Amino acid sequence: MAGNAATSLNAAGSLSVTQLRDRLASGALDAIALVETYIARIEAREKDVGAWAWFDPEFARAQARTLDTYRRSGRPLGRLHGLPVALKDIIDTSKIPTENGCTRDAGRIPLRDAFVVERLKKEGAIIMGKTVTTELAFMHPGKTANPHNLAHTPGGSSQGSAAAVADGMVPLAIGTQTGGSVIRPASYCGVTGYKPTFGAIPRRGILTQSPTLDTVGVFASDPAGAALLAEVLYGQDPEDTATALRPTPALHAAALSEPPLAPVFGFIKPPGWDRADPQMRDAFDELIAALGDQAFEMPMPAIFESAAEQRKKINFAEMAYHYYPYARDMGAQLGQVTRDAIAEGNGTPARDYLSACDMPKLLNAALDEMLDRCDVIICPAATGPAPKGLEGTGDPIFNGLWTFCGTPCITLPLLTSQEGLPMGVQLVAARDNDARLMRTAQWLFNWADGTPE
Repeated sequence: MAGNAATSLNAAGSLSVTQLRDRLASGALDAIALVETYIARIEAREKDVGAWAWFDPEFARAQARTLDTYRRSGRPLGRLHGLPVALKDIIDTSKIPTENGCTRDAGRIPLRDAFVVERLKKEGAIIMGKTVTTELAFMHPGKTANPHNLAHTPGGSSQGSAAAVADGMVPLAIGTQTGGSVIRPASYCGVTGYKPTFGAIPRRGILTQSPTLDTVGVFASDPAGAALLAEVLYGQDPEDTATALRPTPALHAAALSEPPLAPVFGFIKPPGWDRADPQMRDAFDELIAALGDQAFEMPMPAIFESAAEQRKKINFAEMAYHYYPYARDMGAQLGQVTRDAIAEGNGTPARDYLSACDMPKLLNAALDEMLDRCDVIICPAATGPAPKGLEGTGDPIFNGLWTFCGTPCITLPLLTSQEGLPMGVQLVAARDNDARLMRTAQWLFNWADGTPE
C-alpha cells in the first residue's frame, strides 16, 4: 500500500505546476492553450464530479488572452503568470458570485476581492472559477463527488477545490481549514493539501467561521506546486489581526532544494487512533518500515487526549456568534449538522471557551519537545480512504489538532486502499517552520515516487 503517489488526471499531461509555470513564462506554452485544455476537462467531467459552484469559460479565456498579450510585450511577469487557480466559494470575488454554499447567500456578488484574490491577480494567475464548499464551510455536504469513485465523499469543507485538482480540471486551488477542511479532502481525493502556520495568509474577504482557527490552505499535485501558490499568498493585512509583518519564507525554493541530511520522521498515533481503518494502519506499518532508520515511533503525551474537545468548544462558540444571522434568518433551512453545532456553541460557558483558548500554548510546548527529535511528525491525514456515500464528509479527528495548535501541515497522496482509493500521509512541523516542512515533504514525495532525491 505504501509507495507510488496516486495517479493525477492532469489536463496538461505529466507536467508539474513548476514546469507549467516555466513554460508559460518562456512562451513555450500560451495561457490560452493551457486554459482550453482545462475547459475541455471541466466540460467533460463536471456533470459527474460537480466540483464547481461558478464557472464561465469565456471569463477564463479572456484572462488568458490578456496575459498572453502582456507576455509578448516583454514586461516583467508575475510569479503565477498564466496558471489557472480555483477558489473555494467562501472567498470573495469582485463581480463574481460568492454564495458560501448557502441559500441565504444565493446571488451574492461582492464588491471587493479578498486579499488572496488581489494577490492572485497581481501575480498573473487566472481565476478559473469558484468551487463547491459545504454549507458555510462546515460539515453539511455540497454536490461534489470523489473523482476516484463517484459513490464516495470527497471530504469537506473544501470539497470542490480538492476534487477539481484531483480530476485535472485545474492545476491549483485555494481552500480553508478550521478543523480538517484542506487536509482531509486532499487525502480523500489524492492530491497535495497544505495548511500553513496560522496567520501566514490573510483572511480578509473570506467567510469567518472561527477566527481563532480559520486558516487559508492550498491544493496542488505535489508539494512544490503547493509551495509556489502559498508563497504568493503569504502576507500581512491590517484587517486580519492574526497576520504580522514578517519576511515571507522561500517555500518554493525550499521544496526544490536538497535537505542537508536525510530527514528524520517521528511517527505518532494521534488521539483517535482506534478509529483508523485497518488498511490505513497496515499501510503506515509498511511505510515506516520502508523508511528504516529515518523513522521512529514517538508516544503522544496525555495532554493531547482532550485537544479535540477543546478545539470544538472554540469552533462552535465562535460559529454561534458569527453565524447568528444565518441561524436567525434560515432556521430549519440550515443543515441539521450546522444547526447542532451552533446550538452547542450557544451553550458553551465563557469560562470553558477561555480555558480552551489557553490550551494551544501547552500543546505547542509539548510539540516543540517532540519536534526537537525529528524534522517532522508523520501520521495519517485521515482515518482511512474516503467513506462511501455523499451524505457526510468524513472524520476530521486526525486534522483538528494541528489546526488547534496553528502548526503547518501537509498531506501527500502516497498510499492506496485495496479498493483503489487514495489515502494521505500527513507531515507536521513546528510553527513557522513551513519551509523545512516543504523541503521534507518534497523529499518524501520524490522518494515514494522513485525519483532520485
